[in-house]
Amino acid sequence: MTPQRLEVADVFRQHGQEFLDRWGHTLSRQQRRVLRDIVACRTAELGVHHIEQCDRCPHQKTVYNSCRNRHCPKCHSRARDDWLAARAKDLLPVPYCHVVFTIPREIGPLALQNPRILYGILFRASAEALTELAADPKRMGAKIGFIAVLHTWTQRLEHHPHVHCVVPAGGLSPNHTSWIASRKRFFLPVRPLSKLFRGKFLDYLAQAFREGRLQFHGTLHELAHPARFEDWIAPLRKQKWVVYAKPPFGGPEHVLKYLARYTHRVAIANGRLVSLEGGVVRFQWRDSQHGNQINEMALDAVEFIRRFLLHVLPCGFVKIRHYGFLSNRNRKRNLTCCRTLLPPYITPKLAERSQEPIHCPVCHVGIMRIIQSAAPAMYYGRNNDSHEVRIDSS
Repeated sequence: MTPQRLEVADVFRQHGQEFLDRWGHTLSRQQRRVLRDIVACRTAELGVHHIEQCDRCPHQKTVYNSCRNRHCPKCHSRARDDWLAARAKDLLPVPYCHVVFTIPREIGPLALQNPRILYGILFRASAEALTELAADPKRMGAKIGFIAVLHTWTQRLEHHPHVHCVVPAGGLSPNHTSWIASRKRFFLPVRPLSKLFRGKFLDYLAQAFREGRLQFHGTLHELAHPARFEDWIAPLRKQKWVVYAKPPFGGPEHVLKYLARYTHRVAIANGRLVSLEGGVVRFQWRDSQHGNQINEMALDAVEFIRRFLLHVLPCGFVKIRHYGFLSNRNRKRNLTCCRTLLPPYITPKLAERSQEPIHCPVCHVGIMRIIQSAAPAMYYGRNNDSHEVRIDSS
């Protein structure tokens, strides 16, 4: 019989109480909910979804409901596939570019204390920098459109906020009568894009400070004083900020693979976990600075949970956003205009989910069939005001 694969939920069940004893006083309401949801996901606590039975032997299997929390490693694949199917209709027959905007490490602690404001500024500054530079007649002189996705982690689960932007390599002319393609070797010059992004981000950050919208706790408490805040932000205005832009990488057939790689992701997938022994979690990580070499890292289980929960987003925060001619308000009209100016093509289709039958794990001959379906159970996480985190290692 195939051994059960290690999951993030297993780490939470075995070491969640130890984590709460050490760090529980620092958790937000949303972090407590994520911890609880992942532990309960696809267990009896959420109720039965359906019952399967082998058509050759008496073996039965009970399948429980999913938590549907967007931070759960087991619950994002269906949402990703549905979203990608919808985005396939928006693709254009042009090359696409991948642009990444990253904030300096010094801003990270402030972002953890003010995630909704800082991540919102990150989206706004990167989007405005892209659209304004592309609209400059000296650069491209076009109205562009793109999808932006927020990530907050590194492969080692460290806090590293950055935005991935997937952009068609070109845009509409100001009067919408022609399609203006970008240069073949690069989309936009990185240096002026980086300076524009830096200026906008720091201006919006300073504005949030003047309006009293920022919180400062712990070691950041002194930054609440205007003079201290200005001393802290001044070096950031001179520092080189990282904006990474790949050359155009292909047409609509390729962009779906890119989108699948960057959307609906969580800090770490279950497939990267290697072992949990003696209170130590081992997992794989990709070292991008050394040819994407796959390494193995060991973390104390409590530290692993702490790092995972660093990447919980505020409730209702939108992590995938559309800008320019792909913005939700005028997307259909703008795409129709783009397609009249570009060569016709067939919208690429996503591979359908595998419908292969599941063989019985006992007799290995029969097929597991659904013999009973249950109505969706009332889920305590969405219908109960209690925010108690229950850790059950059984």
